[in-house]
This record gives sequence, structure tokens and C-alpha cells, in this order.
Amino acid sequence: MPDYIPTLDVMQTWILPAMLGLGLAAASGLRIFIPLLMAALAAKFNLFGIELNESMAWMTSNTAIAALGLATVLEIVADKIPFLDNALHAVGIVARPIAGAVAAGSVFAGLDPTAAAVAGIIVGAPTALAFGAAQGGTRAASTATTGGMANPFLSLVEDILSVGTVLLAFIMPVLIPVALLFIFWGVWKLYHRWQRSQGENSNRISPAGS
Repeated sequence: MPDYIPTLDVMQTWILPAMLGLGLAAASGLRIFIPLLMAALAAKFNLFGIELNESMAWMTSNTAIAALGLATVLEIVADKIPFLDNALHAVGIVARPIAGAVAAGSVFAGLDPTAAAVAGIIVGAPTALAFGAAQGGTRAASTATTGGMANPFLSLVEDILSVGTVLLAFIMPVLIPVALLFIFWGVWKLYHRWQRSQGENSNRISPAGS
């Protein structure tokens, strides 16, 4: 076998967990608790072949799942409430990279806990931070152009994207990099469309106010 073709062991230990972790981390950039809850449920009920690192086995306990479920519901509801959603995003600047690192590190089941934690930080933290920043920019543009009226709709879209990204990572992790590029492209287009709309509105108002 040529040296440049990954062995099955490398695929299972590093590459597939990295793709899965990338998807979980991206979803953490949109919702802090949804990826953690879904990973815990998948591991507990042996769904999609998901296994967690031994250091994260606590996530599959009934207490942890109940806590993650409650936190998920509270986050989803709070993000639909104007002004409270902005406060939630401010907290998320710190919380999302941490959740991304934990979620990503948890699926490196074949590594020792320290190596899994390091891999989670490398894969998860910057990915969650990037998606959280993109979400924050889009939400800020929405608040500026619609007075926050469109924010609940955007929040619902983010809920769906977070769940969908996790499911795709579970079912077909090799497609995650392509899917994340499409999501980033969509967020970028939406953000710049709102910016352009805000600029056009400012141009209409300026002559009247001068």
C-alpha cells in the first residue's frame, strides 16, 4: 500500500474522529449544548457507531443527559427572546470554544485522555470560535437592520443547522468539510446582503435629514 494512503487504523483513530469532531465543534459555534447532548445520547444508545473517549464516559450518565437536555432547552428558548439573545451570545464568546473543544475531544475514542483533550482543543476550539463569530456578525446585522425582529427566525435556522450538522457528522463525517464551507458561504452572503441593505437605507435617509 502506498505511504500516502491512510491505513484503516489511522482512519479510525485520527481522520474520522477529526471529521466528526469538526462537525460537532461547528455545531457548538451555533448552539453550545445541542452537540454535547446529541453525542451523549448517541453514545449511550449505541447510535451511528458513536463512542466517546473514556474520560468523557460521564456524559452518558442519566444525570449528565438530563442536565444537558435542560441546558439545551433553556439555550434554545433564551435565544428566541430579544436582548436576552445578545447577552447569551456575549457569554458564548467564551463558552462556545470550550464546548467545541469538549465535544470534539470526546469522540477521539481511540486516544488516551490527554491526547484526546489536545486533539479536541486543536480541532474544536478554533472551529467553534469561527462559527460563533460568523453567527454573531449575522445576528448583529439582523439587529441593526430589522431591530431584532428577524432574530427569532435566524435563531430557528441556527437550531436546524446545529442539529443537521451533528447528524451529518454522525452519518457521513467525510462530508463535513464540504458542508461547513457551504454554511460559511451562506452566512457570508447573508451578512453582506444585510450590510448592503443597511447602506441603501442610510443613503435614502441621509438626503432627507440634511
